[in-house]
This record gives sequence, structure tokens and C-alpha cells, in this order.
Amino acid sequence: MPDNDIAALAGRVLEHLRRSGRRLVTVESCTGGLIGAALSDIPGSSDVLEGGFITYSNALKMSAVSVPEAVLAQYGAVSLQTAQAMAEGGLLNAPDADIAVSVTGIAGPGGGSVAKPVGTVCFGLAGRTGLSSVVQCHFAGDRTSIRSQAVQQALQMVLNA
Repeated sequence: MPDNDIAALAGRVLEHLRRSGRRLVTVESCTGGLIGAALSDIPGSSDVLEGGFITYSNALKMSAVSVPEAVLAQYGAVSLQTAQAMAEGGLLNAPDADIAVSVTGIAGPGGGSVAKPVGTVCFGLAGRTGLSSVVQCHFAGDRTSIRSQAVQQALQMVLNA
């Protein structure tokens, strides 16, 4: 997705959050902060963007956003269970946020397996009102394309929440 399309989607997400009176926190792994960057590139985003966690390593997933070690051991870093735990942990560790979106995946070019090929990306959404959703996608393309598609999916999840 071209950058201007992501910027337009990010703008719609910010407006949606403003209208609903909610604040967002992001918890990112394979996107490395691109979701937060897309949102914070827009002036005035601070009124609804609480901040974000970049939890690339399993150790930081556990220490920064309280992902249980048992979840990582049983399901792996790229799993629906880990994505949900990341989103829930984002809310736990950002007390002023109302909604959290998380992303964890394999952007490539290496790191994939038969069970979890390059392009496998898992998303979690959690809200203080009981909102909970997880999605697994399989994106095609190079690393940049996969990460861009992941940003778009995460933003769309927030917009649909």
C-alpha cells in the first residue's frame, strides 16, 4: 500500500478514535513501530494516541507488556495467542489507553517455516470494555510489502472496532 494511502487510513483511525472518545496504544513486533509512526505523523494525534511498545524480542514481550512465558513457549512469538496477550499487556501497561492493537509476524526474507511461512502475521485487539479480537493473515511480497500490509491491517482493525 502506498504511503499516502496508509496516511489516509491513519487519519480515519484518528478521527474514529476522537469520535468514540478512546485512546490507543500499539504493541508492535515485526512492524517495528510503523503503526505508531503512521499515526503520530499526523498533527494532533496526541489527543488519541497514548503511545506504543516495540517488543521485537520475546524477552521484551514478557517484560514490557507482560506476555506470559508459557504462551510464548507453547504457541511461539507468531501466534494468535501471543498477539492477544500483547494487546492485553499493552492495556495493562498503558493505563490511560482504552484500546490496544498488536502485531507479531514473520516479515522475511528469512525466519519462516512450513507451519509459519514468511508473511504470516498475527494481530490482536483488546479494549477495556471487553473488546477482543484476533486475526491471522498471510501476506505476499518482500519485507517492506509485508510490513506495509500489516500496518494497513492493524489500522483497519482499529477503525472497525
